[in-house]
Amino acid sequence: MEIRSVKVSDYYVISPLINVWWGGRNMSDMLPKLFFKHFTQTSFIAENDGKLVGFLIGFLSQTHSNEAYIHFVGVHPEYRKLNIGKHLYKKFFKVVKQNNRSMVRCVTSPVNKGSIAFHTKMGFEIEDGDRIIDDLSINTDYDGPNQDRVLFVKKLN
Repeated sequence: MEIRSVKVSDYYVISPLINVWWGGRNMSDMLPKLFFKHFTQTSFIAENDGKLVGFLIGFLSQTHSNEAYIHFVGVHPEYRKLNIGKHLYKKFFKVVKQNNRSMVRCVTSPVNKGSIAFHTKMGFEIEDGDRIIDDLSINTDYDGPNQDRVLFVKKLN
């Protein structure tokens, strides 16, 4: 497997795959082309024999000088459980540290139990929200009405 920086042309490959990889959930609007154009040094593609098998879109916070943010991550359904996500995150963490940042944040939907389990396993802590559902701290309407989210934070060593 090879991990490389994203380029603008990757948008045209990834965009049609997003909803498929998320089991039909409408997610492609969350990843406009601007991420592939303006965050190439902190966003990565994983390829296996030239085939796209995963991606991570992240950036360094302009507001919080010690933080970085992972906006969107996807792994091809046939390649899950092969540590592709873990490798993408480690690459991102390395770049974050090289830029003298020590905190990484990200969010996920409360229905995405796989994402919650993955982030917890990767050492992320769930931040306190404004209510608890099924023993999970939730931030109500975080991304708009009825768009509850689980917020994560990880301090890098």
